[in-house]
Amino acid sequence: MQRMLAPNLRSCTERGMDYKAPAWLPGGHAQTIWPAFYAQRYLGPLKSLIRERWSSPDGDFLDIDKQRASRPDRPLLVLFHGLEGSSGSHYAQAFSDWAAEQDINLALPHFRGCSGELNHAPRAYHSGDHAEIDWLLQRFRSEHQALGGETLVAAGVSLGGNALMRWAAEHGKSACMQADAVASICSPLDLMQCGLAIGRGLNRHIYTPMFLRSMKPKAMAKWAQHPGLFDKDALYAAKDLYSFDNVFTAPLHGFKDTEDYWKRASAKPLMHDIQVPALALNALNDPFVPRNSLPGPNDVSSSVCLWQPAQGGHVGFAQGRWPAHVRAMPDAVGAWLLQATGHRLNGGSSYG
Repeated sequence: MQRMLAPNLRSCTERGMDYKAPAWLPGGHAQTIWPAFYAQRYLGPLKSLIRERWSSPDGDFLDIDKQRASRPDRPLLVLFHGLEGSSGSHYAQAFSDWAAEQDINLALPHFRGCSGELNHAPRAYHSGDHAEIDWLLQRFRSEHQALGGETLVAAGVSLGGNALMRWAAEHGKSACMQADAVASICSPLDLMQCGLAIGRGLNRHIYTPMFLRSMKPKAMAKWAQHPGLFDKDALYAAKDLYSFDNVFTAPLHGFKDTEDYWKRASAKPLMHDIQVPALALNALNDPFVPRNSLPGPNDVSSSVCLWQPAQGGHVGFAQGRWPAHVRAMPDAVGAWLLQATGHRLNGGSSYG
């Protein structure tokens, strides 16, 4: 099986990941859509997940899916999913496969409303919810330490990655108390640029309807749970994420409107404050994330490593012969996280 090269932490550059898409999968759209729906997600037997329900500080609940390693004190990876994602998303199953191979404990928290059951509170989730990330990581760290574990790393995909990086920036030095290293994967770190991009051109006709097909029914279920919570006629009329966020996401989470939400929730303006080892992976042909929205070396602290390969699409990175597999990205990101915390990879290695 063809694999990405393991990262070299001493030579982390803007284009520091060795990835090239298969010749039969050209362009950012193909490299986004094919991996999500058709590529092989796991290379070994898929392990069963154990679901736990945690009470949140505001009296609501979050569902957490866990995959256990051979010992509870093995390193723990916490993976935050993307917009409308879950533990069943292609990237989550690929990370699950990687964690099983590496004998790593894995936790997959579901943002509110994404576990298959409507949450209770008059709110949902959003891309800048670093407070939610914080209490979750505090609890994960506490539970892991109680079981004898030391190493905890976290990764966030797309929306989840922006929230994670925003958390790391907000907490500065103290972030190291909860996580030993973090990574964002194909995240819209500049929400204004990315939000506008997904509402234009082909994106508006492919991806926007896909998201709204699940987001609108969830929002209406929330309105039925809390009548009058928002203008449901305006929500029915929303044709893009800008309009949806203006009616639902922004006002329910303390923002004035979409532009206020996208501006205040973006991680990029604060990434120079990050002091925990951090990796930001973004493909330059990602249809959701324009290359001019990406952070450069002058936008981030010395703790942040930028990987910006030319290809990969949005959370794609398919590799190998047809129909390809999506283990390449978890292999590379997971290797970086483990090496950043002083561990080696299984398979010709001997960490732990």
